[in-house]
Amino acid sequence: MGLRMKFNLVLLLAFAIGLTLAAYLSDQILKQNAREEVLQNARIMMESALGARAYTAERIRPLLALQMKREFRPETVSAFAAVQSFKALRAKFPDYTYKEAALNPTNPNDRANDWEGDIIHEFRNNAERNELIVQRNTPTGQMLNLARPLGINNEGCLTCHGRVEDAPKTMTDIYGVSNGFGWKMGEIIGAQIVTVPMSVPLERAQQTFITFMILLGGVFLLLLVLLNIMLHFVVIQPVKRMSAIASEVSLGKPDVPEYVKTGSDEIASLSQSFNRMRLSLESALKMLGE
Repeated sequence: MGLRMKFNLVLLLAFAIGLTLAAYLSDQILKQNAREEVLQNARIMMESALGARAYTAERIRPLLALQMKREFRPETVSAFAAVQSFKALRAKFPDYTYKEAALNPTNPNDRANDWEGDIIHEFRNNAERNELIVQRNTPTGQMLNLARPLGINNEGCLTCHGRVEDAPKTMTDIYGVSNGFGWKMGEIIGAQIVTVPMSVPLERAQQTFITFMILLGGVFLLLLVLLNIMLHFVVIQPVKRMSAIASEVSLGKPDVPEYVKTGSDEIASLSQSFNRMRLSLESALKMLGE
């Protein structure tokens, strides 16, 4: 096996190890960045929903307080306002959703499904937890769910959701008296859940990963070519030349041309030492012949 082959094999092995390590680390970093981007979007959506809830409770509900005695207006409900504000977003981005899921909701549309129920129970069992992040695989791709607990922290909520007999008749006429009652102060009754698709950020991360690996492979190929050119002219060609001269000298051929490589590197020093040895050998042979 020649010197060039050994050199290239070592270089290929080093590149394979480096490429594998770079691929693993870059893939993990890009996926983590994609997840953080999605999570940031989810938190912005959550804060938007909280803003809609606060505005409704502080501004809209007082304005319609008298009308509520004659007719129940869902626009005065903070949860309704938050959900409705997302309808405009879903018109363009249907995979983005916001839901205030509850185990015992007034509106049947807000009833928690299986995985949403698991989130609510997690908040109930861990009172110190104020946020939960869940990734799910769905038929439309991977989704990230950001959830926060919904608790009864205001006595005013019990007017509509405490005892049935205390609830406004205009509300029970619409939703009935079977659901959404019996809530207690401090109780976790549901969860705000924002759902954001991860497909687009993950696709961008994958494209970035492929581009990075192609560039890295291109840089390696360029280095491989340049190093082989340097190896040929700096090492292999001078060594071959000195080997050919040594072979001719060993066969007793006279007047073998000198070879001295210019420069100050190790190969140049070797060529100078080799040439001195050749001259000394020729002188010794001539003295023996005399």
